[in-house]
Amino acid sequence: MKLGLTEELLSMHKRASGHVQMLVWILVLFGLLGLALEQLAWSFVLGLTVYLFWSLRQTIRLHQWLFQHYSGEDIPQSHGLWGDLFDGLYRLQKRNQETENQLKAMIKRIRTSTNALKDAVIMTNAYGQMDWWNDAACRLFGFRRDKDQGQLFTNLLRDPAFKRYFDNKNYDEALKIQSPYDPNILLRLHITLFGEEDRLILAQDITRVQQLEQMRRDFVSNVSHEMRTPLTVIKGYVETLQDADDSPKKWARALTSMGDQTQRLDLLVSDLLLLEKYESQDAEDVSRTVAVKALLETICHDATLFSGEQKHQITLCCEVGDDLIGEESQLRSAFSNLVFNAVKYTPANGDINVRWYRNSRGVHLSVEDNGCGFDPIHIPRLTERFYRADPSRNKNTGGSGLGLAIVKHVLINHNGSLEIHSRMDQGSEFICHFPLSQIATS
Repeated sequence: MKLGLTEELLSMHKRASGHVQMLVWILVLFGLLGLALEQLAWSFVLGLTVYLFWSLRQTIRLHQWLFQHYSGEDIPQSHGLWGDLFDGLYRLQKRNQETENQLKAMIKRIRTSTNALKDAVIMTNAYGQMDWWNDAACRLFGFRRDKDQGQLFTNLLRDPAFKRYFDNKNYDEALKIQSPYDPNILLRLHITLFGEEDRLILAQDITRVQQLEQMRRDFVSNVSHEMRTPLTVIKGYVETLQDADDSPKKWARALTSMGDQTQRLDLLVSDLLLLEKYESQDAEDVSRTVAVKALLETICHDATLFSGEQKHQITLCCEVGDDLIGEESQLRSAFSNLVFNAVKYTPANGDINVRWYRNSRGVHLSVEDNGCGFDPIHIPRLTERFYRADPSRNKNTGGSGLGLAIVKHVLINHNGSLEIHSRMDQGSEFICHFPLSQIATS
């Protein structure tokens, strides 16, 4: 392809040189004619006038061909430079037409595939004026192709939360809103910037997902509450039988096992209710000032008592006195889970370091131990409900498997995040990150 183009350029260059040579010969001939007639100047004027009229005729033909919609087959015929110009424009026109057809086919294919999506796709310019949307957008938003073209998206979707979301240009998180066309439909919107701050808006119908999630929450909450009463009764009878002097000795082992499992089930119910509470907590409920240093001192003191005869070395280092904006009961639950987990999974006489510090990214709580650790392959799933890196350890620790899930939701409620590091037989480190905006100002 490249070689053919080079040969074509060389051929055109040769034809251009030949055209110049022809023009020179014409001038020479008219010059000789002028000398013969002793009218050299008029002879040159006549020759140039003939050439000018010929060029003007070619220009008119070019204009008619370009602007009077002649078909591509009606290409003007000429010689020399004008012939090359006509041929070059014709080839360029054909290439542009082929490219245009390819682009049209590609756009048509993209639109067809986008219209096949169940999710709504809307394209707007930098000002929010709608350029294009698919069929799902008509169904979810009630858009009309004959009337809404060029309308501001924020005018058609009159929601203050969406207006703030659209204008802030911070689209890391999706936004959940009700459909303006059908209030029973819940939408999740995500915006992507492209071009010169144009926007691609993707809207998903998550009504069914939200209903299933609410059903799950209601089920867990109802079952947990309903289990409280029978568990209390069973626990009371077990304790009564254990304390009775006339209780048969052969029942002692069974009663001890029943008491342990009842206690474990009671802990599971408590953690489920706590997790359900934190998942549904509003942001307005976590806006108080929490004295983190005093909170950590209390937790570390309780952890030392919990360690008991295992004599773990629990060290607290508060490098800063920054307090947090949040809910103390939530933070106490999250921090306690991390510190008490370190006690559970660290052998006797092990070291546990609790550190509260600050850097340019925010304030952080680090809980580090030199316990058994776990394979890093488990880290992405550790905050899932009931997930355990080593299920066999459940019998020894008696945990519910919900501790890190509680920690995750507490941090979400406080705009924080959890970072985990661990190595087998080398211990683990759990770091809670809080942004600078979460620090309470005095």
